[in-house]
Amino acid sequence: MRRIVVLDAPSNLGLRPPAPGTVPGVYKLAGALREQRIVQRLGAFEGGVVLPPRYDRGDWQEGDGVFNAAALASYTVKLADRIERHLRAGDFPVVLGGDCSIQLGASLAMRRIGRYALAAIDGSTDFRHPGNSEQVGAAGGEELALATGRGQGDLTDLEGLRPYLKDEDVRLLGIRDNDPQRDELRALRIPHASVGEIREWGPADIAGAVRKSLEITELDGFWVHLDADSLDPEVMPAVDAPDPDGLQPDELRTLLATLAASDHCVGLNITIYDPDLDPDGSAGALLTDLVVEALMGSAP
Repeated sequence: MRRIVVLDAPSNLGLRPPAPGTVPGVYKLAGALREQRIVQRLGAFEGGVVLPPRYDRGDWQEGDGVFNAAALASYTVKLADRIERHLRAGDFPVVLGGDCSIQLGASLAMRRIGRYALAAIDGSTDFRHPGNSEQVGAAGGEELALATGRGQGDLTDLEGLRPYLKDEDVRLLGIRDNDPQRDELRALRIPHASVGEIREWGPADIAGAVRKSLEITELDGFWVHLDADSLDPEVMPAVDAPDPDGLQPDELRTLLATLAASDHCVGLNITIYDPDLDPDGSAGALLTDLVVEALMGSAP
Protein backbone atom coordinates (compact mmCIF):
# COMPACT_ATOMS: atom_id res chain seq x y z
CA MET A 1 0.00 0.00 0.00
CA ARG A 2 1.36 3.43 -0.91
CA ARG A 3 2.15 5.85 1.87
CA ILE A 4 -0.11 8.91 1.68
CA VAL A 5 1.47 12.10 3.02
CA VAL A 6 -0.67 15.19 3.55
CA LEU A 7 1.16 18.46 2.94
CA ASP A 8 -0.23 21.98 3.29
CA ALA A 9 0.44 24.61 0.62
CA PRO A 10 -1.74 27.50 1.85
CA SER A 11 -0.89 29.97 -0.90
CA ASN A 12 -3.34 32.54 -2.23
CA LEU A 13 -0.73 34.37 -4.31
CA GLY A 14 -2.40 33.54 -7.63
CA LEU A 15 -5.84 35.06 -7.04
CA ARG A 16 -7.19 38.59 -7.25
CA PRO A 17 -8.51 40.15 -4.00
CA PRO A 18 -12.24 39.40 -3.59
CA ALA A 19 -12.74 43.01 -2.44
CA PRO A 20 -10.49 46.04 -1.93
CA GLY A 21 -8.34 45.68 1.16
CA THR A 22 -8.92 41.92 1.47
CA VAL A 23 -7.06 38.79 0.44
CA PRO A 24 -8.46 35.55 -1.02
CA GLY A 25 -9.54 33.09 1.68
CA VAL A 26 -8.31 29.96 -0.10
CA TYR A 27 -5.27 29.94 2.16
CA LYS A 28 -7.64 28.51 4.80
CA LEU A 29 -8.45 25.43 2.68
CA ALA A 30 -5.89 23.20 4.36
CA GLY A 31 -7.05 24.10 7.85
CA ALA A 32 -10.69 23.52 6.95
CA LEU A 33 -10.04 20.07 5.46
CA ARG A 34 -7.90 19.18 8.45
CA GLU A 35 -10.84 20.12 10.69
CA GLN A 36 -12.77 17.49 8.71
CA ARG A 37 -10.05 15.03 9.83
CA ILE A 38 -8.77 14.37 6.32
CA VAL A 39 -5.37 13.22 7.60
CA GLN A 40 -6.83 10.65 9.98
CA ARG A 41 -9.48 9.46 7.53
CA LEU A 42 -6.86 8.85 4.86
CA GLY A 43 -4.59 7.08 7.33
CA ALA A 44 -1.99 9.54 6.10
CA PHE A 45 1.37 10.61 7.40
CA GLU A 46 1.98 14.23 8.36
CA GLY A 47 3.87 16.25 5.76
CA GLY A 48 3.73 19.61 7.49
CA VAL A 49 3.30 22.95 5.79
CA VAL A 50 5.17 24.94 3.15
CA LEU A 51 4.56 28.56 4.13
CA PRO A 52 4.08 31.05 1.27
CA PRO A 53 5.37 34.61 1.15
CA ARG A 54 3.03 37.43 2.19
CA TYR A 55 0.31 38.40 -0.27
CA ASP A 56 1.26 41.86 -1.49
CA ARG A 57 0.53 43.09 -5.01
CA GLY A 58 2.24 46.39 -4.27
CA ASP A 59 1.61 48.93 -7.03
CA TRP A 60 0.76 46.29 -9.66
CA GLN A 61 -1.49 47.45 -12.48
CA GLU A 62 -3.18 45.72 -15.39
CA GLY A 63 -0.59 45.16 -18.10
CA ASP A 64 2.26 44.53 -15.65
CA GLY A 65 2.18 40.77 -16.16
CA VAL A 66 1.51 38.27 -13.39
CA PHE A 67 1.14 39.88 -9.98
CA ASN A 68 3.07 38.43 -7.03
CA ALA A 69 5.42 36.93 -9.65
CA ALA A 70 8.59 37.02 -7.55
CA ALA A 71 6.77 35.53 -4.56
CA LEU A 72 5.18 32.88 -6.79
CA ALA A 73 8.54 31.93 -8.29
CA SER A 74 10.22 31.52 -4.91
CA TYR A 75 7.25 29.60 -3.51
CA THR A 76 7.10 27.28 -6.51
CA VAL A 77 10.73 26.28 -5.95
CA LYS A 78 10.18 25.84 -2.21
CA LEU A 79 7.07 23.70 -2.72
CA ALA A 80 8.76 21.69 -5.48
CA ASP A 81 11.62 20.87 -3.10
CA ARG A 82 9.19 19.32 -0.62
CA ILE A 83 7.12 17.47 -3.21
CA GLU A 84 10.22 16.15 -4.96
CA ARG A 85 11.47 14.67 -1.70
CA HIS A 86 8.23 12.74 -1.24
CA LEU A 87 8.09 11.58 -4.85
CA ARG A 88 11.63 10.24 -4.71
CA ALA A 89 10.76 8.42 -1.48
CA GLY A 90 7.82 6.71 -3.21
CA ASP A 91 5.20 8.58 -1.14
CA PHE A 92 1.85 9.73 -2.49
CA PRO A 93 1.61 13.43 -1.63
CA VAL A 94 -1.83 14.96 -1.10
CA VAL A 95 -1.22 18.70 -1.24
CA LEU A 96 -3.86 20.93 0.34
CA GLY A 97 -3.88 24.36 -1.30
CA GLY A 98 -4.28 27.14 -1.91
CA ASP A 99 -5.13 28.47 -5.28
CA CYS A 100 -4.34 26.67 -8.53
CA SER A 101 -0.87 28.19 -8.84
CA ILE A 102 0.38 25.54 -6.40
CA GLN A 103 0.20 23.11 -9.30
CA LEU A 104 3.39 24.73 -10.57
CA GLY A 105 5.23 23.34 -7.56
CA ALA A 106 4.16 19.80 -8.40
CA SER A 107 4.94 20.26 -12.08
CA LEU A 108 8.42 21.61 -11.38
CA ALA A 109 9.13 18.78 -8.94
CA MET A 110 8.16 16.16 -11.50
CA ARG A 111 10.11 17.89 -14.26
CA ARG A 112 13.26 17.65 -12.15
CA ILE A 113 12.82 13.87 -11.91
CA GLY A 114 11.66 12.87 -15.38
CA ARG A 115 8.71 13.12 -17.73
CA TYR A 116 5.34 13.25 -16.01
CA ALA A 117 1.81 14.10 -17.06
CA LEU A 118 -1.03 16.08 -15.49
CA ALA A 119 -4.69 15.09 -15.28
CA ALA A 120 -6.63 18.19 -14.21
CA ILE A 121 -10.21 18.08 -12.97
CA ASP A 122 -11.09 21.73 -13.25
CA GLY A 123 -14.08 23.88 -14.10
CA SER A 124 -11.95 26.08 -16.36
CA THR A 125 -8.94 25.60 -18.59
CA ASP A 126 -6.63 27.92 -16.58
CA PHE A 127 -4.92 28.50 -19.92
CA ARG A 128 -4.92 32.28 -20.11
CA HIS A 129 -1.62 33.66 -21.44
CA PRO A 130 -0.33 36.71 -23.36
CA GLY A 131 -1.05 35.01 -26.66
CA ASN A 132 -4.79 34.77 -26.05
CA SER A 133 -5.66 37.45 -23.49
CA GLU A 134 -4.92 41.00 -22.42
CA GLN A 135 -6.07 40.17 -18.88
CA VAL A 136 -2.99 38.24 -17.74
CA GLY A 137 -2.32 38.79 -14.07
CA ALA A 138 -3.72 36.10 -11.80
CA ALA A 139 -1.57 32.96 -11.95
CA GLY A 140 -4.41 30.91 -10.48
CA GLY A 141 -6.18 31.23 -13.82
CA GLU A 142 -3.01 30.79 -15.86
CA GLU A 143 -1.09 27.96 -14.21
CA LEU A 144 -1.65 25.41 -16.98
CA ALA A 145 -0.38 27.88 -19.57
CA LEU A 146 2.61 28.66 -17.36
CA ALA A 147 3.37 24.98 -16.74
CA THR A 148 3.39 24.32 -20.49
CA GLY A 149 5.80 27.21 -21.11
CA ARG A 150 3.44 30.04 -22.06
CA GLY A 151 4.04 33.35 -20.31
CA GLN A 152 6.78 35.28 -18.60
CA GLY A 153 10.09 33.55 -18.17
CA ASP A 154 10.46 34.17 -14.44
CA LEU A 155 7.59 31.71 -13.95
CA THR A 156 7.78 29.45 -17.00
CA ASP A 157 11.52 28.75 -17.01
CA LEU A 158 12.50 28.19 -13.40
CA GLU A 159 15.83 26.35 -13.20
CA GLY A 160 15.96 26.35 -17.00
CA LEU A 161 13.38 23.53 -17.12
CA ARG A 162 10.76 25.07 -19.41
CA PRO A 163 8.28 23.57 -20.06
CA TYR A 164 7.46 21.64 -16.93
CA LEU A 165 4.74 19.78 -18.83
CA LYS A 166 4.48 18.89 -22.51
CA ASP A 167 1.19 19.76 -24.21
CA GLU A 168 0.65 16.13 -25.16
CA ASP A 169 1.00 15.08 -21.52
CA VAL A 170 -1.92 17.20 -20.27
CA ARG A 171 -5.51 16.01 -19.84
CA LEU A 172 -8.39 18.29 -18.80
CA LEU A 173 -11.66 17.03 -17.35
CA GLY A 174 -14.74 18.92 -16.19
CA ILE A 175 -14.38 22.25 -17.96
CA ARG A 176 -17.63 23.99 -18.81
CA ASP A 177 -19.08 23.30 -22.24
CA ASN A 178 -18.85 26.96 -23.27
CA ASP A 179 -15.26 27.59 -22.15
CA PRO A 180 -13.84 30.14 -24.65
CA GLN A 181 -10.38 28.53 -24.73
CA ARG A 182 -11.55 25.14 -25.98
CA ASP A 183 -10.78 26.08 -29.59
CA GLU A 184 -7.15 26.71 -28.67
CA LEU A 185 -6.94 23.40 -26.82
CA ARG A 186 -8.28 21.64 -29.91
CA ALA A 187 -5.75 23.39 -32.13
CA LEU A 188 -2.95 22.35 -29.77
CA ARG A 189 -4.37 18.81 -29.55
CA ILE A 190 -4.58 18.94 -25.78
CA PRO A 191 -7.15 16.27 -24.86
CA HIS A 192 -10.05 17.57 -22.81
CA ALA A 193 -13.61 16.64 -21.91
CA SER A 194 -16.31 19.08 -20.86
CA VAL A 195 -19.04 18.36 -18.33
CA GLY A 196 -21.47 17.59 -21.15
CA GLU A 197 -19.06 15.20 -22.81
CA ILE A 198 -18.38 13.45 -19.50
CA ARG A 199 -22.12 12.90 -19.10
CA GLU A 200 -22.49 11.71 -22.68
CA TRP A 201 -19.73 9.09 -22.41
CA GLY A 202 -19.90 8.42 -18.69
CA PRO A 203 -17.35 9.53 -16.07
CA ALA A 204 -15.94 6.03 -15.55
CA ASP A 205 -15.31 5.50 -19.27
CA ILE A 206 -13.83 8.98 -19.77
CA ALA A 207 -11.53 8.70 -16.76
CA GLY A 208 -10.62 5.14 -17.73
CA ALA A 209 -9.57 6.29 -21.19
CA VAL A 210 -7.52 9.15 -19.73
CA ARG A 211 -5.89 6.80 -17.27
CA LYS A 212 -5.00 4.31 -19.99
CA SER A 213 -3.51 7.07 -22.14
CA LEU A 214 -1.20 8.06 -19.27
CA GLU A 215 -0.11 4.56 -18.31
CA ILE A 216 2.52 4.40 -21.03
CA THR A 217 6.20 3.65 -20.90
CA GLU A 218 7.15 7.12 -22.15
CA LEU A 219 5.83 8.63 -18.92
CA ASP A 220 7.17 8.21 -15.41
CA GLY A 221 3.71 8.83 -13.95
CA PHE A 222 1.00 11.46 -13.67
CA TRP A 223 -0.27 13.95 -11.11
CA VAL A 224 -3.94 14.82 -10.47
CA HIS A 225 -4.95 18.45 -9.99
CA LEU A 226 -8.39 18.88 -8.39
CA ASP A 227 -10.06 22.28 -8.45
CA ALA A 228 -13.19 22.54 -6.30
CA ASP A 229 -14.84 24.74 -8.93
CA SER A 230 -15.24 21.65 -11.11
CA LEU A 231 -18.29 20.97 -8.93
CA ASP A 232 -21.60 22.65 -9.62
CA PRO A 233 -22.11 25.76 -7.43
CA GLU A 234 -25.32 24.26 -6.05
CA VAL A 235 -23.12 21.86 -4.08
CA MET A 236 -19.86 23.86 -4.06
CA PRO A 237 -20.60 27.59 -3.87
CA ALA A 238 -17.43 28.35 -1.89
CA VAL A 239 -15.14 29.15 -4.82
CA ASP A 240 -14.02 32.41 -6.42
CA ALA A 241 -15.76 31.70 -9.76
CA PRO A 242 -18.89 29.57 -9.16
CA ASP A 243 -19.87 28.95 -12.77
CA PRO A 244 -23.09 26.97 -13.33
CA ASP A 245 -23.46 23.54 -14.94
CA GLY A 246 -20.59 21.83 -13.15
CA LEU A 247 -20.03 18.25 -12.09
CA GLN A 248 -22.20 16.52 -9.54
CA PRO A 249 -20.52 14.83 -6.55
CA ASP A 250 -20.94 11.27 -7.87
CA GLU A 251 -19.39 12.29 -11.19
CA LEU A 252 -16.38 13.89 -9.53
CA ARG A 253 -15.94 10.95 -7.18
CA THR A 254 -15.87 8.53 -10.11
CA LEU A 255 -13.39 10.62 -12.09
CA LEU A 256 -11.04 11.04 -9.14
CA ALA A 257 -11.26 7.44 -7.94
CA THR A 258 -10.62 6.03 -11.41
CA LEU A 259 -7.52 8.18 -11.91
CA ALA A 260 -6.15 7.72 -8.40
CA ALA A 261 -6.50 3.93 -8.62
CA SER A 262 -3.69 3.83 -11.17
CA ASP A 263 -0.27 2.72 -9.97
CA HIS A 264 1.05 5.48 -12.25
CA CYS A 265 -0.75 8.22 -10.29
CA VAL A 266 1.91 9.80 -8.06
CA GLY A 267 0.08 12.57 -6.22
CA LEU A 268 -2.85 14.94 -5.89
CA ASN A 269 -3.42 18.59 -5.08
CA ILE A 270 -6.69 20.19 -3.99
CA THR A 271 -7.39 23.86 -4.69
CA ILE A 272 -9.74 26.85 -4.71
CA TYR A 273 -12.22 25.94 -1.95
CA ASP A 274 -12.61 29.10 0.17
CA PRO A 275 -13.81 28.57 3.76
CA ASP A 276 -14.70 32.27 4.01
CA LEU A 277 -17.53 31.53 1.56
CA ASP A 278 -18.69 28.45 3.48
CA PRO A 279 -19.90 29.64 6.89
CA ASP A 280 -21.49 26.35 7.93
CA GLY A 281 -18.62 24.21 6.58
CA SER A 282 -20.90 21.99 4.50
CA ALA A 283 -19.04 22.51 1.23
CA GLY A 284 -15.72 21.70 2.90
CA ALA A 285 -17.22 18.57 4.43
CA LEU A 286 -18.44 17.46 1.00
CA LEU A 287 -15.06 18.09 -0.61
CA THR A 288 -13.28 16.13 2.12
CA ASP A 289 -15.74 13.24 1.81
CA LEU A 290 -15.23 13.06 -1.95
CA VAL A 291 -11.44 13.02 -1.70
CA VAL A 292 -11.40 10.44 1.10
CA GLU A 293 -13.89 8.16 -0.60
CA ALA A 294 -12.05 8.36 -3.93
CA LEU A 295 -8.59 7.76 -2.50
CA MET A 296 -9.52 5.07 -0.02
CA GLY A 297 -11.59 3.27 -2.62
CA SER A 298 -8.62 3.36 -5.00
CA ALA A 299 -5.89 2.24 -2.60
CA PRO A 300 -4.11 -0.81 -4.02
